[in-house]
Amino acid sequence: MLKTATIFAAGLFAFAAGAASAQDANRDTVVAIVNGTEITLGEMIVTRAQLPSQYQQLPDDILWEGVLDQLVQQELLAGQLNEPTSQIAILLSTQKRSLMAAEVIDRLTNQAITDEALEAAYNARFADAAPEEEYSAAHILVDTLEEAQAVVARLQEGADFAETAKEISTGPSGPNGGDLGWFGIGMMVPEFETAVVALEVGQISEPVQTQFGWHVILLNDKRQKAAPTLDQVRDELSAQIQQEAIAKALDDLTASAAITRPDPGAFDPAILKNIDLLSE
Repeated sequence: MLKTATIFAAGLFAFAAGAASAQDANRDTVVAIVNGTEITLGEMIVTRAQLPSQYQQLPDDILWEGVLDQLVQQELLAGQLNEPTSQIAILLSTQKRSLMAAEVIDRLTNQAITDEALEAAYNARFADAAPEEEYSAAHILVDTLEEAQAVVARLQEGADFAETAKEISTGPSGPNGGDLGWFGIGMMVPEFETAVVALEVGQISEPVQTQFGWHVILLNDKRQKAAPTLDQVRDELSAQIQQEAIAKALDDLTASAAITRPDPGAFDPAILKNIDLLSE
């Protein structure tokens, strides 16, 4: 009995001494032992990272105690199973595959997204691209062709466009004089866009029909849209480079892999809903 107590006390001393050297801690540092099973600092870090964001905002000391308590309690409960169930084994296998695939994607991304790759992608998209036009326009929206024709006649007689829009237009821009601000190609419905592109600055269109009703359009101004800077599209280009790198890697891996798939119709797709199969 004395010998067992001495060994236990020595183990506690070693554990306490290790915990005291926080500056030397690493992912394998043991932070708790439950019935002989070690819980490591790495496991605590992973658990904290998986918490919902609102919990991650808690003070560090609260999180430390909470995460450690969670892992200790999980180990106590997990210890009641001698072996993982078939369902747990499948979940672990699936999680392992998913995590390993995610790690490969991270590596591909880190290798692919370089300053040189970003600059090349930027130049390919913007360096030789024709400048895009942007348009500033206003409109008056009414329900019928007859109303739109009356609006055109009224404007030709010298009525102020903005005041007429405030009075007559049924569109949400009416109270603002019909002003739509600046917009580029693809931002308006095709019929409206075609009419705008055909106008000269200061010109008023004939009635134009769209799904929203009948429009009378005034082109206030137009300009060439400046190309965005690299920093402005960095995230977009990074996503593009990542997708291309992953797609190429998958194409190469697929071409060299031995893959067997079931024949069409071999399984009823509804079988995916049968959770009971996991317990068999």
